Order: sequence, then C-alpha cells, then structure tokens
Amino acid sequence: MSQTSIERLRDYLAQLPPQAQALLMREFERALERGQDTAVATLVLDQLRKIVRKTEADEAAPPRTDDLSRLLFQVLEPFLVEAGAPIRVGQVRRSSLAPIWQWLGRDGAPDKLKELEAALARTPADSAGQVEALTSKLQAVAADAIFELTGPGGGDKSRALARVGPPNVIEDFYSSGAVLAVRDAIATLNEKLPRSLRAFGDAQIASVTAALNIPVLQTPQMLPFALSIVVQRMTAPWQIIRLAIKIAASDDEIRVAATPYGVAVTIALHDLSCVAAILRMDIKRGHFDNVAANLKTLHDGVRGLRTELDLRNDSAWGKQLTSIRADISNALQSEIDSVPGRVRRILRQRAEKDIPPGARIDSTEVEETVALIDFVATCRNYASELAINEVTLRTYSDLQQYVERSTEQLVQSLRGADHKVRTYRQQQVQAAIRFCQVLFGDDYASLMSRAAENAATGERKSSRAS
Repeated sequence: MSQTSIERLRDYLAQLPPQAQALLMREFERALERGQDTAVATLVLDQLRKIVRKTEADEAAPPRTDDLSRLLFQVLEPFLVEAGAPIRVGQVRRSSLAPIWQWLGRDGAPDKLKELEAALARTPADSAGQVEALTSKLQAVAADAIFELTGPGGGDKSRALARVGPPNVIEDFYSSGAVLAVRDAIATLNEKLPRSLRAFGDAQIASVTAALNIPVLQTPQMLPFALSIVVQRMTAPWQIIRLAIKIAASDDEIRVAATPYGVAVTIALHDLSCVAAILRMDIKRGHFDNVAANLKTLHDGVRGLRTELDLRNDSAWGKQLTSIRADISNALQSEIDSVPGRVRRILRQRAEKDIPPGARIDSTEVEETVALIDFVATCRNYASELAINEVTLRTYSDLQQYVERSTEQLVQSLRGADHKVRTYRQQQVQAAIRFCQVLFGDDYASLMSRAAENAATGERKSSRAS
C-alpha cells in the first residue's frame, strides 16, 4: 500500500470514536488469531495502535469551547450505543447526550457551565493538566445537578424530569449521572484491567475480580457498567459468564442469578442476540464478508452458555437462549434452502433452441451465488450448535452432486455447441468451475478448467479439419 493510502487510512481511523477504534482492534486481533487477512489486519492494527498511543500521550492541544460537552461525556464513551441499536444494562444511548447537555445548560447548572466554558477558553495551549482538572470539575457539576433532580427529596419532580426529554432519555439521564458520579473509580478500573483478555481462565478471573473490587462499582446500578468495560477487553465476550459462575461457586442458574454478578449472563445473552441480529441483516442484504466471524461468535457463545451454565428450558435465561438459537436457525435455514435453486438457474442445461441470441450469464449473480455456496460451506462448521445440521448437510451434499454432474455435462456440451450459443455455454462452464472451486477445491476446479479448454479446442480443430 502506498504512503498516501496509509495516510488516508490513518486519517479515517483517527476520526472514529474511541469505542469504534477499540472494537476494530479486537476484531482485527481475532482475525490474526484465526490467520485470516493477516496483511490487512497487521496494517490496520499498526495504525490503530499508533493513534491510540498518540491520543494517550499527546494531550497538549486543549479543546475548543464548543468541545465542553465532549469533555463532559468522555467518561461515558465506552458505554454509548448508536441510534437504533437495542440497549441493555450498562449502556447509554448516544442520542440521549444532546438532550442531557441542553438540560444542563438550560435548567441544571447554566451559570456554572458558563464559568467553566470561559475557563476553558482561557486555558493555555500547553496545559493538559488544567484541562483534565477542568474536566473533572465539569463532570462533578453535572453529576451533582443530575443527582439533585433524580435523588431523594420532596416535591413532585415528574414535571422537571419531563423537561429533560422522553422516557428513554430520562432512563439514560439516571445512568449518566451515576457514571459521572464515579468517574474516578471507572478510571481506576481501566488502569487495573489488562488491556486485552485473550483467555479468561482462573488466573484472568482472579485478576479481573480484584480489579472490580471497588465499592462504588459494586452497586446494582454500576456493576453492569463495570462489567461492560471488562467485556470490551475480551476476545470472547460470552466468557464474562465465568465471572458470575466463579462468584456463585456453582453453574446452577438459580444460584448464579442470586448473586449481583448474575447480570453478566444477561449481558452475554443480550450481546449474542445483537450479533444474531447483525447476522440476519447481513444475510438479508447479501453481505457475507463478516458472516463467518459472526457465525463463530454465535456458535462459541451458544455452546459456552449451554455447556458452562446449567440452564433450565423454562427459565427466562433458558427461553432467551432458545429464542436466539431459533432466530439464527430460521435466518440461516431460509438462506441455505435458496442456494440450490440459484445454482440450478445458472447451470441448467437448456436446449439450444431455448437459448436466445446474445444470451449471457450475469457475472454479478455468479459471484453472489459463489458467496452463498461458501456460506453453506461455512455453516457446516457450526451447524450442530446452531440447530441447522440436517438442512446444511443435505444442501451441501445436493450441491456437490448437482454441480459435479452439471459441470461434466456442460463441458461435454462445448464439443458440439453451435457457434450461436457457444459464448453462453462457455459462460455456464466458467460459472460451474467457480462453484467447483468452493465445493471441491482448486485442484478439481483446475482439472475441469483444462477439460473445458480441451473440449473447446478439440471442437474447433475438428471443425477446421472438416
């Protein structure tokens, strides 16, 4: 990649929110572990790490006055969820930040915000320490203002809360105030936690448990946020349930649910459900680039919850896991069932009289079908745990038999093909060879490619000789 391209990549990555940068780093680290796209993953990881190190080390340039809200909410960044995404405990909607900021400037602490804005404007360009102190003061002011409205006290506060925003914003209003109030504890937790948790065995569980041992983070309201930070460091996020199992000293779901850490199972189930929703959307849109990674995440997560937790089928957690498996199965089965029909439509041996002049095979449709065949092949690796074993194995076997037989027939059809339909037949053969490459490997595809060349060449020689 050229230097200009690398600079463009770095500029793009630098514009991403820290949460998105962290997510990308985790995904590319997983890709390296799987041995996939190592060159791309290494390049992007290298640029991301440079950006993160620069962000951590270089805070010389102070924010502008219009960045006061960014300073206030930076502690919430790891917990923000984009618009339209389902939300769980330990998360805050990004769309709620603007109404909360407007309330603070209008009703919550308008005078103090003006003072802090003026102080930020006067801050010298080389005083990162002053900016940090001002940020801490700003967050304390916001936390106090939110607590004054949401905390215990006399009078009817419903009208004042209604001025903050609709019910979902008010929900985030409470959560944001709680996080702002314990910002120092969150910073301490971030320092104590390992930067990356590739494994989550007994040693890692002990380390994380010790890091979480901060009283203000052990409350029912704050523990989900603390666990969310841990989840973001994990290569396999579903393994957060091991923390709850360890605390409960049992894999029985009733005993696990009875501990405060039972919320870890709720988090794991919700996050798996989100991955399943992304998978369904990708399949619906025909985007198969990330299907294999998402299938592996779902397979490992579902298997982990089923084997490491003693879940009852009629419990809330058991029903949720069953629902996730059913959603995945339905989405995958519907798409898997459609693949043989698409292959037959392309490879069907039509009579020459039924092939119109100038007929062509759509190359885009061929590549889409190749991706679908590869999708079926990928599903075989995870079929059993995701309840698609029978349909996947049957479909894959049918595809192999049909493509093998059709490829041989199409190659033979080249020998006697009329020149008017020869181009169409050759395109059919090329499509069949692409399908063979996925189903049988490069060696078989190369063999059939040579057979097709010999068939076409032999026919031309025969025609010239006669």
